[in-house]
Amino acid sequence: MLMKRKSIPGAESDDRIAVQILSWLAAEPERLQPFMDATGLTPDNLRASAADPGFLAGVLDHVMGDEARLLACAAAIDLSPERIAATWRRLGPPEPDDP
Repeated sequence: MLMKRKSIPGAESDDRIAVQILSWLAAEPERLQPFMDATGLTPDNLRASAADPGFLAGVLDHVMGDEARLLACAAAIDLSPERIAATWRRLGPPEPDDP
């Protein structure tokens, strides 16, 4: 018998938030270009990269790297900056263990 894989609580919601943030970035060239410059992406490989699970974490890294950008994004997609930060922590790499 095949069993469904358990989903991680909130993972679908986190992915959805990251996609909303990417859409917000992509809506305006002056927002998208700094992201593409920082990542080295081009319009062609941006589309292909969007399927990579780590890519969404990179989108969140970019937004979290600048407070003004974070606040503008949060207002535009109608989420609190804290909710975006929580999504960033969940989608990013795990924290290294303390010695």
